[in-house]
Amino acid sequence: MEYQRFEPEGWKENFRPMSKEYLESAMHKGTILQGIVKKCDNSYNLHVDFGNNITGVIPRDEIEAVNVDETGFPKPNICVSKVNKYVQFKVKDEISNNKFILSRKEVGTEALEWVKDSLKEGDIVNGIVKSIQPYGAFVEIGGGIVGLLHIEDISVARIKSPAERLKIGQKVEIMVKSIDRENKRIILSYKELLGTWEENAKKIEEGSVVSGIVRETEKNKNGIFIELMPNLVGLAEYKENVEYGQEVNVFVRKIIPEKKKIKLLIV
Repeated sequence: MEYQRFEPEGWKENFRPMSKEYLESAMHKGTILQGIVKKCDNSYNLHVDFGNNITGVIPRDEIEAVNVDETGFPKPNICVSKVNKYVQFKVKDEISNNKFILSRKEVGTEALEWVKDSLKEGDIVNGIVKSIQPYGAFVEIGGGIVGLLHIEDISVARIKSPAERLKIGQKVEIMVKSIDRENKRIILSYKELLGTWEENAKKIEEGSVVSGIVRETEKNKNGIFIELMPNLVGLAEYKENVEYGQEVNVFVRKIIPEKKKIKLLIV
């Protein structure tokens, strides 16, 4: 099973109305779609508006295959948290002329099978950032399956917060770093997709002036680390009144490929 099966049709930032014929076709083909949840009712069913006076409902027992309690139902707070969020689903049935029954659970079940049988360490998958914490970001890689991206795996350049690189709702290509199937934990990495040191270093030249971002100052005023690209950092001579996150122009004094070092001068 390939990840692409979990890349739903209509995965766009803006709302796209869906016609009755389109939804009926998706139902017969088993296509994974996505829509935005408009409300969670008193019975914890989710309601999706497709436009064109067409609606869909995800019954509570069809909301989750992953995050469920001992009764097999998703907890009420999970239902409420989906409001105004995009969710993936399949169309199960047409119950009236303009109303459809949807299932997010079916997508989650397929995703669980994919993780169990096909997903491997080193795989490159598509994901969407669901949550940002001080220590990293949680990225959904399909059907409710979420992996953890530690802050140190976001880039070679050290950052203080994942929010400096990512935002909630952002679509990213990401690498599977490790899979702990026993504890149902997936660890992800982003920095491997930002190019190697050699690939990034080829984009700058000795003697040129380029812009960078101050990332860290060494102790005893030995120097200041400047991020030239997320996976390329150089060391500049110490300079007073330079702060973390500040954008500066630097003169590229020396590139040393055998040591993977770049010497800079803040100008």
